[in-house]
Amino acid sequence: MRIEIKDTEKFSVLFESVMVEKLIRPISGISIDSRNVKENDLFVAIQGTRFDGHSFIKDVRELGVSCAIVKKADKDLDLQQVIAKDPISAIILLAEKWREQFKIPVICITGSNGKTSTKELLVHLLINKFKVHSTTGNHNTQIGLSMTILSMSMKDEVSILEIGASAPNEIQNLCEIAKPTHGMITNISSAHLEGFGSIDTIAFEKGALFRYLLDGVSFVNQADSLISKIEFSGKKISYGLTPNCDFPADIYQEKNGDLTLILDTQEIPTFSKNLSFLKNSIAASAIAVTLGLGWKELKNQLKFFTPPKGRCNIRQVNDITIIDDTYNANLESTLSSIHYLKAISKSGRKIFVFGDMYELGASTNEQHKQVGEKCSDLDLVYTLGIHSKITSKAIKNNIPKKHFSSKEELIISLKKTIKAGDKILFKGSRGMAMEKVIKGTFQI
Repeated sequence: MRIEIKDTEKFSVLFESVMVEKLIRPISGISIDSRNVKENDLFVAIQGTRFDGHSFIKDVRELGVSCAIVKKADKDLDLQQVIAKDPISAIILLAEKWREQFKIPVICITGSNGKTSTKELLVHLLINKFKVHSTTGNHNTQIGLSMTILSMSMKDEVSILEIGASAPNEIQNLCEIAKPTHGMITNISSAHLEGFGSIDTIAFEKGALFRYLLDGVSFVNQADSLISKIEFSGKKISYGLTPNCDFPADIYQEKNGDLTLILDTQEIPTFSKNLSFLKNSIAASAIAVTLGLGWKELKNQLKFFTPPKGRCNIRQVNDITIIDDTYNANLESTLSSIHYLKAISKSGRKIFVFGDMYELGASTNEQHKQVGEKCSDLDLVYTLGIHSKITSKAIKNNIPKKHFSSKEELIISLKKTIKAGDKILFKGSRGMAMEKVIKGTFQI
């Protein structure tokens, strides 16, 4: 990961106060990866499970970096090296101090799924009204968040940050770095059960965001039974598919399958059949309107939103519709994607290509079974992996189906089976890399 430093003089002053050492040369960026450093960067030598950044100090020096934060300096190298007991902790501290200089809305978004999509949608809604700073991709861990905060510019008017957690206390720690003024929990589901053990533990962990906002604003999904019960501090603004909230919403389907959103009495055509997109739209719109976006602007911006890569992206290849939802998968997002597939135009076969869902703990078998039960009115289902065998067995109504143990076998079968007019949904957890099946099948 690499970020640009836009206010170099201010950062130099901050660096000296935190690290107690003056930068000899100004820096223009920060990198934790030797492969993407640029001239005049600050390189942070991080020791990971597979690589140690200290092994690449000579390489980055040759590439022109100005300085490096290290645990142990190489005295034979002509490069400023600032010693830190833990380089990661040093970057976190720099980020915390950098964040304290900003008096702008800082919105943290977390949840079991939909974090990145909601964040990207909110950025899209606000981009014409504000100078928006945001998380790039899904860099939502301590180091990713810290680097993102250090990319904030004094010209920025609002910051939208994604935060994630796979173990207890992470959300609290991330809040202490980001110091949010606003917070949203998109939803709470059984994702990452292995890291938390129970859905209640997940709810408590995510709820740390609301508890942190003593003087801030919590955006509460009132339709989510777990979120609506979370204790919160500060002001509460509620939204959801329920009449009893500040931003009440409803969704209805047009004759062509498109979904129209009714939000706080405003009718908003979305020209989308994706239910997940509509739910994300409710959440992002509640924040955008609260921050001052007008309804006319909001409706116009929603029309032109393109989902992030691998999140229900649609493309046409040889008159075949590919629905690429390969970025990740849990039960809720998978069922929603299947709903989307079913809502597409009736012409042509509806095919589901499904890879294993990970990190589900003791509920792994049951959740894969539920996916299979949802598939029983599709035209063809291909499954890949270990756990999805249960999905295949759960499919009823004599739906054609086949299970595969390798991507190569699946790709060969798909090439022989697909034909013009087919609508094919690809879905699976990140570790399954189902996008490789799309690439291998269609050579794209």
